[in-house]
Amino acid sequence: MNSQLRLRTRTATAVLRARFAAMVGTVAMLAAVLTGTTVTAASAAEAAAPQAAAGGWSCGGDPVPPGYVISQLNKTGCNGRGSWYQEPARDGIWTCSGSPIVPGYVITAHDKYGCGGIGSWYHKVAKDGMWTCAGSPIVPGYVVTAWDKYGCGGIGSWYHKVARAGLYVCPTSPIPPGFRATTGSMNQCSGLGGRLLANA
Repeated sequence: MNSQLRLRTRTATAVLRARFAAMVGTVAMLAAVLTGTTVTAASAAEAAAPQAAAGGWSCGGDPVPPGYVISQLNKTGCNGRGSWYQEPARDGIWTCSGSPIVPGYVITAHDKYGCGGIGSWYHKVAKDGMWTCAGSPIVPGYVVTAWDKYGCGGIGSWYHKVARAGLYVCPTSPIPPGFRATTGSMNQCSGLGGRLLANA
Protein backbone atom coordinates (compact mmCIF):
# COMPACT_ATOMS: atom_id res chain seq x y z
CA MET A 1 0.00 0.00 0.00
CA ASN A 2 2.86 2.38 0.83
CA SER A 3 4.39 1.75 -2.62
CA GLN A 4 1.05 2.57 -4.23
CA LEU A 5 0.83 5.79 -2.23
CA ARG A 6 4.38 6.76 -3.23
CA LEU A 7 3.60 6.07 -6.89
CA ARG A 8 0.37 8.08 -6.78
CA THR A 9 2.13 10.87 -4.90
CA ARG A 10 4.95 11.04 -7.49
CA THR A 11 2.42 11.03 -10.35
CA ALA A 12 0.25 13.69 -8.72
CA THR A 13 3.29 15.80 -7.93
CA ALA A 14 4.50 15.61 -11.54
CA VAL A 15 1.06 16.63 -12.86
CA LEU A 16 0.77 19.52 -10.43
CA ARG A 17 4.30 20.74 -11.14
CA ALA A 18 3.53 20.71 -14.85
CA ARG A 19 0.34 22.73 -14.26
CA PHE A 20 2.19 25.17 -12.04
CA ALA A 21 4.99 25.56 -14.60
CA ALA A 22 2.42 26.26 -17.31
CA MET A 23 0.75 28.89 -15.12
CA VAL A 24 4.08 30.55 -14.30
CA GLY A 25 4.89 30.61 -18.00
CA THR A 26 1.53 32.23 -18.76
CA VAL A 27 2.07 34.92 -16.12
CA ALA A 28 5.58 35.55 -17.47
CA MET A 29 4.24 35.91 -21.01
CA LEU A 30 1.55 38.33 -19.82
CA ALA A 31 4.22 40.34 -18.01
CA ALA A 32 6.19 40.46 -21.25
CA VAL A 33 3.09 41.71 -23.09
CA LEU A 34 2.67 44.44 -20.47
CA THR A 35 6.26 45.57 -20.69
CA GLY A 36 6.82 45.10 -24.40
CA THR A 37 10.09 43.25 -23.71
CA THR A 38 11.18 39.75 -22.92
CA VAL A 39 11.04 38.73 -19.29
CA THR A 40 14.85 38.57 -19.10
CA ALA A 41 15.26 41.99 -20.69
CA ALA A 42 12.54 43.44 -18.48
CA SER A 43 14.29 42.13 -15.37
CA ALA A 44 17.58 43.63 -16.50
CA ALA A 45 15.90 46.94 -17.32
CA GLU A 46 14.26 47.03 -13.90
CA ALA A 47 17.59 46.43 -12.18
CA ALA A 48 19.21 49.27 -14.12
CA ALA A 49 16.31 51.76 -14.05
CA PRO A 50 15.75 54.26 -11.25
CA GLN A 51 12.96 53.37 -8.84
CA ALA A 52 9.51 54.40 -10.12
CA ALA A 53 7.53 56.90 -8.13
CA ALA A 54 5.31 55.10 -5.64
CA GLY A 55 1.75 54.84 -6.84
CA GLY A 56 -0.02 56.28 -9.85
CA TRP A 57 0.35 55.53 -13.55
CA SER A 58 3.67 54.42 -14.98
CA CYS A 59 4.81 53.20 -18.38
CA GLY A 60 5.07 49.54 -19.25
CA GLY A 61 8.48 48.26 -18.20
CA ASP A 62 8.89 50.61 -15.25
CA PRO A 63 9.65 48.76 -12.00
CA VAL A 64 6.91 48.22 -9.45
CA PRO A 65 7.95 49.50 -6.00
CA PRO A 66 8.11 46.93 -3.19
CA GLY A 67 4.72 46.51 -1.50
CA TYR A 68 2.83 47.74 -4.58
CA VAL A 69 0.68 45.92 -7.12
CA ILE A 70 -0.63 46.67 -10.61
CA SER A 71 -4.38 47.17 -10.54
CA GLN A 72 -5.23 48.73 -13.95
CA LEU A 73 -3.89 48.63 -17.48
CA ASN A 74 -4.13 51.19 -20.28
CA LYS A 75 -2.93 49.46 -23.45
CA THR A 76 -2.61 52.76 -25.36
CA GLY A 77 -0.90 54.74 -22.60
CA CYS A 78 2.65 56.09 -22.77
CA ASN A 79 2.42 56.74 -26.53
CA GLY A 80 1.39 53.18 -27.27
CA ARG A 81 3.86 51.45 -24.97
CA GLY A 82 1.07 50.76 -22.50
CA SER A 83 0.79 51.97 -18.95
CA TRP A 84 -0.27 50.45 -15.67
CA TYR A 85 -1.59 51.78 -12.40
CA GLN A 86 0.46 50.96 -9.32
CA GLU A 87 -0.94 51.17 -5.81
CA PRO A 88 -0.12 49.71 -2.39
CA ALA A 89 -1.25 46.13 -1.83
CA ARG A 90 -4.26 45.73 0.41
CA ASP A 91 -6.60 42.97 1.47
CA GLY A 92 -9.23 42.38 -1.21
CA ILE A 93 -7.72 44.07 -4.28
CA TRP A 94 -7.96 42.85 -7.89
CA THR A 95 -4.61 42.97 -9.66
CA CYS A 96 -3.63 42.50 -13.28
CA SER A 97 -1.96 39.33 -14.52
CA GLY A 98 1.77 39.90 -14.24
CA SER A 99 1.46 42.02 -11.09
CA PRO A 100 3.79 41.21 -8.21
CA ILE A 101 2.31 39.28 -5.30
CA VAL A 102 3.35 41.03 -2.12
CA PRO A 103 4.72 38.73 0.65
CA GLY A 104 1.98 37.69 3.06
CA TYR A 105 -0.71 37.74 0.37
CA VAL A 106 -2.34 34.90 -1.56
CA ILE A 107 -4.53 34.72 -4.67
CA THR A 108 -8.10 33.56 -4.04
CA ALA A 109 -9.98 34.22 -7.31
CA HIS A 110 -9.34 34.72 -11.03
CA ASP A 111 -11.25 36.74 -13.62
CA LYS A 112 -9.98 35.87 -17.09
CA TYR A 113 -11.71 38.95 -18.57
CA GLY A 114 -10.42 41.43 -15.98
CA CYS A 115 -7.83 44.18 -16.34
CA GLY A 116 -8.64 45.10 -19.93
CA GLY A 117 -8.88 41.48 -21.05
CA ILE A 118 -5.50 40.17 -19.84
CA GLY A 119 -6.99 38.67 -16.69
CA SER A 120 -6.98 39.69 -13.05
CA TRP A 121 -6.37 38.05 -9.69
CA TYR A 122 -7.96 38.70 -6.28
CA HIS A 123 -5.41 39.25 -3.52
CA LYS A 124 -6.12 38.52 0.13
CA VAL A 125 -3.99 38.56 3.25
CA ALA A 126 -3.28 34.92 4.13
CA LYS A 127 -5.27 33.48 7.01
CA ASP A 128 -6.02 30.06 8.41
CA GLY A 129 -8.57 28.08 6.40
CA MET A 130 -8.80 29.68 2.97
CA TRP A 131 -8.92 28.38 -0.60
CA THR A 132 -6.29 29.80 -2.94
CA CYS A 133 -5.80 29.49 -6.69
CA ALA A 134 -3.28 27.11 -8.20
CA GLY A 135 -0.03 29.04 -8.55
CA SER A 136 -0.67 31.20 -5.50
CA PRO A 137 2.26 31.48 -3.11
CA ILE A 138 2.14 29.50 0.12
CA VAL A 139 2.93 31.85 2.97
CA PRO A 140 5.64 30.61 5.38
CA GLY A 141 4.12 28.66 8.26
CA TYR A 142 1.18 27.43 6.16
CA VAL A 143 0.51 24.04 4.59
CA VAL A 144 -1.86 22.78 1.88
CA THR A 145 -4.43 20.24 3.07
CA ALA A 146 -6.97 19.86 0.23
CA TRP A 147 -7.26 20.20 -3.56
CA ASP A 148 -10.23 21.16 -5.76
CA LYS A 149 -9.47 20.73 -9.44
CA TYR A 150 -12.55 22.78 -10.40
CA GLY A 151 -11.81 25.69 -8.07
CA CYS A 152 -10.75 29.21 -8.96
CA GLY A 153 -12.57 29.34 -12.30
CA GLY A 154 -11.36 25.91 -13.38
CA ILE A 155 -7.62 26.35 -12.79
CA GLY A 156 -7.77 24.50 -9.48
CA SER A 157 -7.49 25.62 -5.86
CA TRP A 158 -5.72 24.58 -2.67
CA TYR A 159 -6.88 24.80 0.95
CA HIS A 160 -4.37 26.58 3.19
CA LYS A 161 -4.05 25.95 6.92
CA VAL A 162 -1.60 27.15 9.54
CA ALA A 163 0.73 24.20 10.14
CA ARG A 164 0.08 22.08 13.22
CA ALA A 165 0.74 18.51 14.23
CA GLY A 166 -2.06 16.14 13.21
CA LEU A 167 -2.88 17.69 9.83
CA TYR A 168 -2.64 15.66 6.64
CA VAL A 169 -0.88 17.71 3.96
CA CYS A 170 -1.01 17.31 0.17
CA PRO A 171 2.02 15.88 -1.70
CA THR A 172 3.21 19.28 -2.93
CA SER A 173 2.77 21.08 0.39
CA PRO A 174 5.84 22.57 2.05
CA ILE A 175 6.81 21.16 5.44
CA PRO A 176 7.53 24.18 7.67
CA PRO A 177 10.46 24.23 10.08
CA GLY A 178 9.63 22.45 13.33
CA PHE A 179 7.52 19.78 11.62
CA ARG A 180 8.11 16.52 9.77
CA ALA A 181 5.95 14.39 7.47
CA THR A 182 5.21 10.90 8.74
CA THR A 183 2.71 8.27 7.63
CA GLY A 184 0.82 8.55 4.36
CA SER A 185 -2.81 8.07 3.42
CA MET A 186 -4.14 7.63 -0.13
CA ASN A 187 -7.54 9.03 0.89
CA GLN A 188 -6.34 12.56 1.58
CA CYS A 189 -6.24 15.66 -0.66
CA SER A 190 -9.02 14.60 -3.07
CA GLY A 191 -7.29 11.32 -3.84
CA LEU A 192 -3.80 12.76 -4.36
CA GLY A 193 -2.70 11.29 -1.06
CA GLY A 194 -1.39 12.98 2.02
CA ARG A 195 1.24 12.86 4.74
CA LEU A 196 0.62 13.32 8.44
CA LEU A 197 2.39 16.27 10.05
CA ALA A 198 4.16 15.72 13.34
CA ASN A 199 6.36 17.89 15.47
CA ALA A 200 10.03 17.53 14.56
